[in-house]
Amino acid sequence: MNADMLKRLVRAIADGGPDDLHRLADKIVESERQLGHTKLAEQLESILRRPRLVKNSRGKSTEAERILKELPLSRRHGESLATLIPREALEHHMVLPPETEERFARIEREFAARERLGAYGLMPRKTILLYGAPGCGKSLGAKRLAWNTGLPLIKVQFDVLISSYFGESASNLRAVFEAAKERPCVLLLDECDFIARSRTQSKDIGEASRIVNSLLLLMEEYDAPGLLVATTNVESSLDEALFRRFDDVFQVPLPGPTEVERLLRVTLSSIKVAEPFSWSSAVSALEGASAAMVVKAAQDAAKAAVLGGEKIVSHAMLIKSVGELKTGGKGRKG
Repeated sequence: MNADMLKRLVRAIADGGPDDLHRLADKIVESERQLGHTKLAEQLESILRRPRLVKNSRGKSTEAERILKELPLSRRHGESLATLIPREALEHHMVLPPETEERFARIEREFAARERLGAYGLMPRKTILLYGAPGCGKSLGAKRLAWNTGLPLIKVQFDVLISSYFGESASNLRAVFEAAKERPCVLLLDECDFIARSRTQSKDIGEASRIVNSLLLLMEEYDAPGLLVATTNVESSLDEALFRRFDDVFQVPLPGPTEVERLLRVTLSSIKVAEPFSWSSAVSALEGASAAMVVKAAQDAAKAAVLGGEKIVSHAMLIKSVGELKTGGKGRKG
């Protein structure tokens, strides 16, 4: 950085506000790019793209803004290793079979009573592995736990965490766990088979073993004040030793007929439904579908009704939406 740029930087810090600093940062990035420092310019841009902290009316940062500021960064590139899911984005209504609902509720009750349990030398469930088919609601389960416990949801960014440099992935993973230890949160390892796949099945035994061994050690030592939730679509691909590190492991199943009808009724509750309406026929058409697909089919039918001017969802509209989703293979991710 030349002398003129340094002077402008110091002047912006001394006299300017956040907007002045941001404009100067843009100029620095462009200057580095013109000098041929393309990689550095890209790294600086990734930092600038991170959410900006906005002060409230008293000039103080909110709790969410402080969390954003304290998220761990990769050592080499300064990129965020995790992201905060805003509370307003925490969908938390789940339609589950009674036994699965009870598993989630038990985790929430134990977290709420953690001090009372501790007085008897008992530990609440803090590390949870959710498995099941795509779209069944595993990620939604993590959001529900965050909502009902009042904890912020921090999702690990595996695309940033994994590094090609020897030992750096494990270092990044440790930084994430240390951050969770400093601040209570629900730490989400979504689709954790990305870093926890079986060491015996991986073609890259050396690197796979290093990252899995690091995760096993961190899980063994886990004593953060919040919760850790991991999800996977294919539990058979995970390293067997990992299962013993979780306090609770259970499946989030595909919805059965009862759950499908409840999902349809809840999703369509804000719009009129034509009478008569064959709910049983609609449920049959969605047999074997994921919760995400059921909800999307109902939403698509509702949108078709609104855009068509009728503002009434007919049975034919819903069946058409189901057929389109099944043909296109959409609505199954989640």
